[in-house]
Amino acid sequence: MGEKLTPFNPVELLQGEDEIAEFLSEAYLDEDPNVFIIALGHVAKYKGISNLAKETGLNRESLYKTFSGTVQPKWDTIHRLLRALKVRLAVAS
Repeated sequence: MGEKLTPFNPVELLQGEDEIAEFLSEAYLDEDPNVFIIALGHVAKYKGISNLAKETGLNRESLYKTFSGTVQPKWDTIHRLLRALKVRLAVAS
């Protein structure tokens, strides 16, 4: 009989908030904006979608759709998630 595979979340390998912030920063710098959304989804799932739904006032099902890759998330959704995750974005030149 075959092995049972479970979904892999790379955030589980990171140690601490600093490494999570670095993970998101690297994803943000990627040329493809979907890489950041995917990374944010991994962090959100690691932290708990239900908890984030409560903190952000967003619907849990909507959050799952946001990270499914089938919809383009609104900035308001991303902004609320970043605030709930206590992630700060900085602009530099």
